[in-house]
Amino acid sequence: MKTVHTIFHSDSRSLSELDIEKVHLVVTSPPYPMIEMRDSIFQLMNPDIDLALPSEAFELMHMELDKVWEGIDRVLIGGGIVCINIGNATRSLNGSFRMYPSNVRITQKFIELGYSVLPEIIWRKQSTAPNKFMGSGMLPPNAYVTQEHEYILIFRKGGLREDLEDKKRIRRSSAYFWEERNTWFSDLWNLVGTQQALEKGGRKRSAAYPFEIAYRLIQMFSVKGDVILDPFVGTGTTSLASIASARSSIGIELDRDIIGLTIDRLLSSIPRLQQTRESRLENHASFVSDRISKGKVVKYHNERIDTPVVTKQEKELTLEKVVGLELLQDSNPCMLSASYE
Repeated sequence: MKTVHTIFHSDSRSLSELDIEKVHLVVTSPPYPMIEMRDSIFQLMNPDIDLALPSEAFELMHMELDKVWEGIDRVLIGGGIVCINIGNATRSLNGSFRMYPSNVRITQKFIELGYSVLPEIIWRKQSTAPNKFMGSGMLPPNAYVTQEHEYILIFRKGGLREDLEDKKRIRRSSAYFWEERNTWFSDLWNLVGTQQALEKGGRKRSAAYPFEIAYRLIQMFSVKGDVILDPFVGTGTTSLASIASARSSIGIELDRDIIGLTIDRLLSSIPRLQQTRESRLENHASFVSDRISKGKVVKYHNERIDTPVVTKQEKELTLEKVVGLELLQDSNPCMLSASYE
């Protein structure tokens, strides 16, 4: 089995390079409007963005993101899913402090595009920093609630995917464990953030989100062999999670310097990808052992990975091992091939 992973450098994110209805799932974390460190990115997209007019700047930034969401709509198959990790911004401008609700604005856009809004996930990133509180300390009423979470917004294009009827075997092999389902499909995820510093490239911080977020979403909302798109690929977290999941991927990035870093990261990732597989198997073995010790039934057996499982739907679950990553094309686009056993 092989998967292909393509990363484009583009001066825009119109997605015009991609074929219509080729993508099965979008997993992305765009630059967050009104976060000060992201101002320059949006100003490159639209020089008219003027932070002296904060309410107008917020809308202008989202109008740039709207172009991406419209491009996604063109390339996503019917029944395809869009998952967007986004945080709201809090900021003082012109002497006024307020929150800028990007989750609301993005949801409004996808409703306008005709998408179904599915239940969202709250990514809880609790901070213990003593200076995290904002406002007037212990004196009411001018202190503010801290922002210690982000949103994972989930949208579906049209009805359920119709092509899955022809992929019954692949769908069964793409199953997840019963205990993973119980954790992954909760609406609250407590996950630690990821390292932001960059050793090279045009930016000092990557704005990367955790591998575990992308990995879970790909497992939850796609099947093996599907094409996963990230129009803000950055250092390649979505691509990495796609390789680990035996899916193909497409990424788009404006910063040419970042792409070289991303390719190097992917090519050196085999040990980490293999560890991801081993961790799932070890966690499942621990779960089974604990369940049996409590006298609970583990009724079925998965012959493919030789393990007891709770439900019949897990009997054909397989976890491919990544054994090779090859650079197929070192130009624009860059292309890699992943092989499995």
